[in-house]
Amino acid sequence: MSSLNQVLDAIDAANSRDPTLEDGQPAALLYGRRMSAQLARFAPDASEPLQIATRGQHIERWSIPRSDFPMDKPGYFRWRNALKDIHAARLAAIMAAAGYGQETVERVGQIVRKERLKQDAEAQTLEDVACLVFLEFYAADFAGKHDLEKCVDIVAKTWRKMSDQGHAAALALALPEGVGAVVKRALG
Repeated sequence: MSSLNQVLDAIDAANSRDPTLEDGQPAALLYGRRMSAQLARFAPDASEPLQIATRGQHIERWSIPRSDFPMDKPGYFRWRNALKDIHAARLAAIMAAAGYGQETVERVGQIVRKERLKQDAEAQTLEDVACLVFLEFYAADFAGKHDLEKCVDIVAKTWRKMSDQGHAAALALALPEGVGAVVKRALG
């Protein structure tokens, strides 16, 4: 088994412990696989570090609940930043066990933390893939829980994080009807 497959299997094993189920599967496991599938379509020649960062972007995310942080905007950003560091550290341990060198481990950490977004093509690709997966699989559920203006605002913010290539891919998605209408309104 290649080192890459060993790492992806270890990420899946970790994420298979997610107590939250979605479509009968651990939610984190399903998310990681959706991310990898989207990456394969969006950037089929992705490097190993990008493939690892993409699959492991939310590794064991459930282990640090949002409720552990203040329920305001600064608390949300503190939670997100804590998660990025934990995800990077968890991936570093898995990669080291699979024999990856420090330089590659550090590169995955940079990508998963989305350092230098817009300047780092791989960090930007990860952001694009995450936005595409959100729009395709999670935006409809989000829209069902929030008012229209909040949904339009979130999609507009999501759109600003994406590259032109990400925009083109998003517009090519077969989005649920309600999500498509929110996207059109956010872009209008």
